[in-house]
Amino acid sequence: MRNFIGLLMALLCVQTYGQKQELGNVTIEELKERRNPNDTSAVATVLFEKGRTFFEYKQDNGFFVMTEVEVKLKIYKKEGYDYANKIISYYTGGNSDESVDFSKAITYNLVNGNVEKTKLKSDGEFNQQKNKYWAERKISMPNVKEGSIIEYKYTIKSPYSSSLPEWKFQRQIPVNYSEYNTDIPEFYTYNVYRKGTFKINETKSQKNKSITLTEKIISRGQNGKAYETITTNINYIDASVNYSATNVPALKDEEYVNNIDNYTSAIQHELASTQFRNQEVEYFSTTWDAVVKNIYENSDFGAQLNKTGYFEKDIDALVSASSTKNEKINAIFNFVKSKMKWNNFRGYICDEGVKEAYKTKVGGVAEINLMLTAMLRYAGIEANPVLLSTRDNGIAFFPNRKAYNYVISGVEDGEEVILLDATNPYSEPNILPINDLNWFGRMIRRNGTSAEINLNSKMISKEIVRALVSLKANGEITGKINEQYTDYNGFVFRNKYNALSEDAYLEKLEKRYNGIQISEYTIQNKQNYSSPIIETYSFVNSNAVEIIGGKIYFSPLFFLTTYDNPFKQDIREYPIDFTYPNQEKYLFVIEIPEGYEVESLPKPINLAFSDNSMTFKFNILNEGRKINVSSLFEINTSIYSPDNYEELKAFYTEMIKKQTEKIVLKKV
Repeated sequence: MRNFIGLLMALLCVQTYGQKQELGNVTIEELKERRNPNDTSAVATVLFEKGRTFFEYKQDNGFFVMTEVEVKLKIYKKEGYDYANKIISYYTGGNSDESVDFSKAITYNLVNGNVEKTKLKSDGEFNQQKNKYWAERKISMPNVKEGSIIEYKYTIKSPYSSSLPEWKFQRQIPVNYSEYNTDIPEFYTYNVYRKGTFKINETKSQKNKSITLTEKIISRGQNGKAYETITTNINYIDASVNYSATNVPALKDEEYVNNIDNYTSAIQHELASTQFRNQEVEYFSTTWDAVVKNIYENSDFGAQLNKTGYFEKDIDALVSASSTKNEKINAIFNFVKSKMKWNNFRGYICDEGVKEAYKTKVGGVAEINLMLTAMLRYAGIEANPVLLSTRDNGIAFFPNRKAYNYVISGVEDGEEVILLDATNPYSEPNILPINDLNWFGRMIRRNGTSAEINLNSKMISKEIVRALVSLKANGEITGKINEQYTDYNGFVFRNKYNALSEDAYLEKLEKRYNGIQISEYTIQNKQNYSSPIIETYSFVNSNAVEIIGGKIYFSPLFFLTTYDNPFKQDIREYPIDFTYPNQEKYLFVIEIPEGYEVESLPKPINLAFSDNSMTFKFNILNEGRKINVSSLFEINTSIYSPDNYEELKAFYTEMIKKQTEKIVLKKV
């Protein structure tokens, strides 16, 4: 009976919201609701979001693309306050600018049993020019509390018809109802792409539309010159499509997901062709080659590679002592990293230009890495820019200029490509910032050709831990540890910890390792980025061992044991992305206390994935008062299909089971 009542309440709630998909219609019952009945963990819920994209004709300018969106949100918890803010990016870098306007922005609260409305004022609305190509319009809703309902409308006006705004039906909070309508004149044909797996309803129809054109012509009458207005009506058909989705669950982030937005249920439109009256068909659907050619011909991209006068003397002096190709690459790469500071601006188009950036020693991604490419070319190295989309920008599903948001440099060396990104001081050749590792990029060569470049790392980065551990009869352990972090593991370590003081870092390390006490700490190669990070320290720990009935129980890797399986879901919908191939190797020598001997040891195991892309080897050997433990976990590829999830989950389960098995000591 209780389940039936809960189901009935949920249906009533959905039905109630379905009847009130208009702004300004907020009830006391809605404001009283304290949780989403279908997802009690939700911090907020989209009650409805309705959008419409249509074409508006202006005689002097032609068609504009108009998008109007109405949103109604319910805030349940403080963690959901961010959903009371909205940011819209818009393009300002062409002959005509896009524009964004907000309206009907109101926060509703329940105060003493009455509905209180707080309208958005000018101090809650912001406009920021991010660079010469893009700006942002933002609102921050006032008087937001737990229980508030937020409403707003925004309108985007764009002179560009190459693509329509992406419509997302799914978010990281539940969506009760989402609707998107497109009214597209017969003169335009779009390719429609769907993302995600949630079912989207689709209904098609047609609408009769017309454009009225007026023209003044000069005529001569009996009284001299006169003007006559001629009116012409052009009739056409709008192809209308209604997309809708109801009760869309929150998009739940999972462990080892590249970018959850890649799997969001959404609709995208790309202009395929146009055919206006009495004109030939003009095709716009493009290829990646055509996209990159267009980018290369931009004066703020390709032309920047031809500017060399500002650095020639510096590079001549720099490479004079270099005799090999790799020495020149490293010398120039390190020079740019040390001279230039990244201003955190992304994009493949220069903002201030390479010459100005070199002068001020500050620049965006494009300035720094196009400058690097130009310097390498000047030194006789065959270097070319490589366009890519960063992890947080997502994966492009069709060729378009917006697919890319970043550029690095690539040096072709036979069949291999050396990838370079000078925006991060800790990066090395083929050790890119993690955000760059997003499937594939595209290299643009001087001769106009382009090639797809695999951005995923092929090298296996290692974490090697050697430990000498002495176990006392009272359960306390002491010892010495040597840890090495190579390649990407070293890069991640430096990015995470190099800015911390030693005391602050050790505090984090002691906490991570279950409260051990660290002394005699040393670290090597913090600033020598091409060499592995090497840490050594002594430790004391008193909570890694259990003593029960005179016997001593402990896991072979003590506080370095992995206890939790990150793969807990029954079904996995998204690819598993480990970022880069990795090896974790532990070599322990454990000295047991006098008066004790080994009663039982975990048995050795050798696990292997069906294609041998993942392996786990565990060996243990007792020699007198010494126990030697060897644990080797290796992932040789960074990405696994969801089809491999069941096997992957089982693999981790067996590996963690083995790591957590106990060594048992008994008194002699």
